[in-house]
Formats: sequence, structure tokens, C-alpha cells
Amino acid sequence: MLPPKQMVSPRQRQLLKVFDRLSEDDKKSLQSYAEFLASREASEETQNELPTEFPVPDLNTSPEGESVVGAIKRLSKTYHMIDKDDLLHKASALMGAHVLQGREAKEVISELEELFDTAYQEAKQSFYDPQITE
Repeated sequence: MLPPKQMVSPRQRQLLKVFDRLSEDDKKSLQSYAEFLASREASEETQNELPTEFPVPDLNTSPEGESVVGAIKRLSKTYHMIDKDDLLHKASALMGAHVLQGREAKEVISELEELFDTAYQEAKQSFYDPQITE
């Protein structure tokens, strides 16, 4: 059911008519796309408000007896400013080496710390010199 005409513009009314004819999956897709477009607009508006300094991680040392999963959680919080998609793939490989191949937790945690620090340094470098990633 459409809202009364005085509450929506003709364009909104037409969009609602089209929306009502869509399947539930298509409605979800359209809504996701609309939210994406709205967020893109919001990010363009805040472009001038972007930080001029790259965030510095609040480094915490590994507590005694820390598990590999605990280290991944700690490092993810510590390095919250970096994109973790590719990083977590590599971290998963290290986790697998620990669980499946029996590598020592301390050794794996050390490699995880290096992995996160390297990703941070690369992200920081590309923040100050965006041409590096192009």
C-alpha cells in the first residue's frame, strides 16, 4: 500500500510502485544498493573532514600464555586502522599452521605481530603517498 500522495513526491511514488513489484531478494538488493549510494554521498560530503595524520596503534605486549586466537583479536584491535581482508587470510594460514601442523603458539604469535606491523607500515605509507598503491 502506498502512502497518501501529499506525503511523497511523484518520483518517490513511482519508485515505491516498482519496489512493491519486486521479489523479496530483489527488494533487499535494491535497498542495499540505495544504502550504498547514500553512504557514498555521505563520504563525499565528509571528504574534507578526513584525518591528516595516520592513526598510531596502541601497542600492547602479548600477555603470558596468550593463545593464537587471542593474539589475532588483540592485533585486530591494536591495528584497527588497517584493512584486514588480505591480512586475515594470511593470519588464517598461520593459525592453520599452529592448529594443524603443531607450530608453537609463541612462534606463530611473533609472526602475526610482524604481519600486522608490516600491513600497518604499508597502509601508513600509502596514506601519506597514495600514488604508491596506484
